[in-house]
Amino acid sequence: MTRYKKWLFGSLVISAVSIALVTYLTFDSETVEALKRIRLEYILVAALLHIFSYVIWGLRTRVLCKALGHRIGILKVTEIVISSSFVAGITPSSAGGEFLRVHSLNRNKIPLGRATAIVVGERLLDAIFIFSCLPFALYVLGDIVSNYEFDAAFLVANSLVFVLLFCFVYGVWRPEKVKYLMRKLTDRLAPYIGKKTDAAVLHLMEQIDGEIDHFHDSVRVFFSEGRKGLLWGIVYTFIFWIVDFSLLILILMGLSRTPSIITAFAAQVLLAVIMIIPATPGASGVAELGAASIFSIFVDSSILGITVLAWRALTYHLNLLVGGLMSLKVIKDTEIVQKWIGDTAEPRRSA
Repeated sequence: MTRYKKWLFGSLVISAVSIALVTYLTFDSETVEALKRIRLEYILVAALLHIFSYVIWGLRTRVLCKALGHRIGILKVTEIVISSSFVAGITPSSAGGEFLRVHSLNRNKIPLGRATAIVVGERLLDAIFIFSCLPFALYVLGDIVSNYEFDAAFLVANSLVFVLLFCFVYGVWRPEKVKYLMRKLTDRLAPYIGKKTDAAVLHLMEQIDGEIDHFHDSVRVFFSEGRKGLLWGIVYTFIFWIVDFSLLILILMGLSRTPSIITAFAAQVLLAVIMIIPATPGASGVAELGAASIFSIFVDSSILGITVLAWRALTYHLNLLVGGLMSLKVIKDTEIVQKWIGDTAEPRRSA
C-alpha cells in the first residue's frame, strides 16, 4: 500500500506542476476577464456527464458478463468500474485498474479466466474505437502532424497496437502455445515466489492452464452465442467515448467559447493515443502537456491553462476522488485495506 501512496502523491505532484506551468505561461489580462465571465453551470453539467459515464461503462461490463452467462447487478458492476478508476489513475498505462476489475469480477463468482476475457475485451473495444478514429483525427488536424516527428510517433503507436492485436489473436487461436510459454515462465519464477516443491509448481501450472482454457472459451463464446452482448459492448463503447469527449466542449462553452465539435473530438483522439504511453502514474505530466500542445490549435492562449486545468480536473482528479471513495466501500474487507487503515491508525493509538 505504501507503493500506492507514493504513486498517488507522485501523480498529483506531477499533474499540479504541469498545470501550474501551462497556466503560468499562458496567463494574461484576458485570462482574468475569462474567469470573471465563466459560466459554472456548464462545468457542473460536464462533471455530472462524466459521472454518468461510469454508468455507461458499468452497462458495458454488465452486457459482456451476461454474454458469458454471468449476471451481475448494475449497481455492483458500476461500483467495480468506479473503484478501478482510482487505481488506474495512479498506475502507469492504467494497468492497475484492469487488475482490480478482474479481481473484483472474480470475487463476484466469475471465473478468473472469464473475468480476464471481459476486461481484456473492454480494453480491446476502447483501442479499436480510438485507433479507428485516428485516421480521421490526423486528417482533421493535419496541420500539426505535417512534420516528421508527429508522423513517426503515431506510426509507432499504430504499429505497436497492431502487434499487440496480432499477439492476442494468435494466443486465442493457439492457446496451447500460451500454455507452453506460461509453463516455462512459471517454472523459472517458482523458486522466487515461494513455490519450491514439485507438487506446488504442478498445482500452480494446472491452475494457470485452467484459467487459460476459461479465457479461450470466453472469447469463443463472445464470437458465437455471445455476439449480441459483444454488439452491445461496441454500442456502449461508442457512447462512452462520445460522452467523455463532450466534456471539453462543455468546458469551452463555460468559458464563453464556441469550439468546433469535430476539431475538439479529433484533438482528444490524438491525446488518447499519447496517453497510452506508460511514462508516469495516471499519465500525469504527459496528459497536461500533451493537452496544452494539442488544444492550443483551437483554444486561445489566454484560456489554454484554465481549459487544461478544468479538463484534467474532470477527467482525472474527479476519478481519483470518486474512485477513491468507492474503493474503500468495495474493497474495505480485504486484507490490504485493513492493513493500510491499521498502519495509519497505529501512531494515533500509540500517542
